[in-house]
Amino acid sequence: MKKSRKILIAACAAAAVLVGGGAVLNGITARAKSIPISEPDFAALEDGKYSGEYSIAPVSVKAEVTLENHRMTDIEILEHFCGLGQKAEAVCGTVLEQQSLQVDSVSGATVSSKCILKAVEQALTEEKQ
Repeated sequence: MKKSRKILIAACAAAAVLVGGGAVLNGITARAKSIPISEPDFAALEDGKYSGEYSIAPVSVKAEVTLENHRMTDIEILEHFCGLGQKAEAVCGTVLEQQSLQVDSVSGATVSSKCILKAVEQALTEEKQ
């Protein structure tokens, strides 16, 4: 086989892998967007630290939320396996500022953003850890 033909076959194979991988990523992102986020009842929660975790393969998050006077005062990301989604951690600032989980995901980090929001939701809707 000529060298140029081998290069063409390799390039086509690489393109197929990229297209297939993109389709998988788009499917994961679409599923993440459709996951509902519930608003915790802050008035019913005592002051303290609450832990939660959530995963949407291949992303997983463990978070700790601090409540004082029925308000979130801190969200600490304890673990975040995310690939390129590190920038999603900025969603914590928006959540604290708005005192709500009904915030937009960080652009380009939708799956990680949703995992962070769900981990916070889980922390505040389950029994105190």
